[in-house]
Amino acid sequence: MKWTGNLAHFPYPFKHSTYRYSNNSIPMKLPFSIEVTPSYKTEILLKRKLLNDYPERCYQSLPHSITGQWEIVELVIDHLVSQYPQDFSVEKENTNWIFTNKILDEKVEFIFGDEHSLSCEPLFFISHHVQEDLIYMRQRDDNLYLDAGQLCFPANWSLAFNIGMEFKNIHHPIPGFKEEGLDQRILQFLMRLETGTPWERLNWSLMAGDRLDTSLETFDQWGKLRKQVTKENAGNLVHIRVEVQKLFRLPRTNSILFSIHTHLLSLDQLASNKDWLQQFYKILSELPAHIVEYKGISTYKKAVLDYLEKQLQQVKTL
Repeated sequence: MKWTGNLAHFPYPFKHSTYRYSNNSIPMKLPFSIEVTPSYKTEILLKRKLLNDYPERCYQSLPHSITGQWEIVELVIDHLVSQYPQDFSVEKENTNWIFTNKILDEKVEFIFGDEHSLSCEPLFFISHHVQEDLIYMRQRDDNLYLDAGQLCFPANWSLAFNIGMEFKNIHHPIPGFKEEGLDQRILQFLMRLETGTPWERLNWSLMAGDRLDTSLETFDQWGKLRKQVTKENAGNLVHIRVEVQKLFRLPRTNSILFSIHTHLLSLDQLASNKDWLQQFYKILSELPAHIVEYKGISTYKKAVLDYLEKQLQQVKTL
């Protein structure tokens, strides 16, 4: 699903010509957990189909997460209404709420805090109205645990496998994450998050194809494209995949909401920006082997570098 907006609005993730794992979180300028883009309808329809067809893969929750789920509903609806008043509205009369999605011409009436007033769990409900994946981490015993989540567009991981895990175990597969102490530093950073002071970070990877649903369970469907990349087709086939991850402290449950908005940009589109082209070529050329392997780039790294080098040569001749 290629980028359809203004290229200047793409969340390009690099500031330097080298890349290493780090906590690149920064305070948010606009404290909103969601963003509505031109591909809203297309992505919502895809999300709803995935949630309907593969509910166990795309949605998981533990029984004690319901209170936190309601906090997420309140936060997300308030953000939708305040950021996009032309597209969303809510009427609140005590606990009686009426939420209206004007883009989809849908209206939902429910009693806030009463799970039985909805046809599904609160997090499942609100997930049907935002492009973001929504992850709920509960803080207890000086740790963070994945207690609920809606995950339709994962970058090669499994919500069903990770549900209930603590933060460090979830990130254990990342090479060097534990050995360099990054897991402990990031955990401590997250534990210090304060209500009203949200943070955001960008996470990137390369992928063959333009599929948003790259779950671990569907690797057999999209992983094989890695072997089909050539320097001739890399510009159209290979995409840089960027996740905008936003972190919000939920005050009543002292939990954390991770909202994850995934964007895809083809290498052809990236190469149209001369500065990005030059910088990304340097990054990929220098990228350490363990990061290349973990991000699944090793099979087609040379083909991508050959493509980028050709684009650079064309730029120099202009």
